[in-house]
Amino acid sequence: MMITEIEDFFTKGCGRCDRFATPDCSARRWADGLNALREICRDCGLVETVKWAHPCYMHAGRNIALLGAFRGDFRITFLNAALLKDSENVLEPQGPNSRQAGTIRFTGADAVAAMEPVLRAYLTEAMGYAQAGIRPPKKETDLDLPDELTEALDADPELAEAFHGLTPGRQRSYAIVISGAKTTQTRLRRIAGFRGKILAGKGANER
Repeated sequence: MMITEIEDFFTKGCGRCDRFATPDCSARRWADGLNALREICRDCGLVETVKWAHPCYMHAGRNIALLGAFRGDFRITFLNAALLKDSENVLEPQGPNSRQAGTIRFTGADAVAAMEPVLRAYLTEAMGYAQAGIRPPKKETDLDLPDELTEALDADPELAEAFHGLTPGRQRSYAIVISGAKTTQTRLRRIAGFRGKILAGKGANER
């Protein structure tokens, strides 16, 4: 079961796989580096919460960045990364089907320390856009996805790959059903509930 309490991520993991709360959990393997990223985000004044079973850092009501841990690395992913200038050319796509480069990967806490000035600059830049209410322009060819779904795909490479592999009609079915929810909390619950169907290649209304 996916976690909902922030401290659980840093001590047990995200809860998405059977390695949760075991020594083999990626969050435990990269604990020092993840905690270093956490402290930078909090020191920048970001509000810490949990979304999609991962630490999410917010400002002015907007999601700014997510932390994640994988077998080969741990990472910070900037949401609405299309706005960032990426002056240091350090952002990479989250996965092979990602449409936007917004991730920085690490394999040690020392690398986080070396990157700290850049991280602080990028977080501050992203916070400025959130404060001003600036969002990336939507491309005319893009399916109009609810923000919560876009951010869930950014946070979950496996989900993103499966979603982008769906037919346009199946993608649209999720956009419609999720957008129909009145609150962010309900939209997030629907996304979590749909994860298995998306991974199975099914549409929102398919059994």
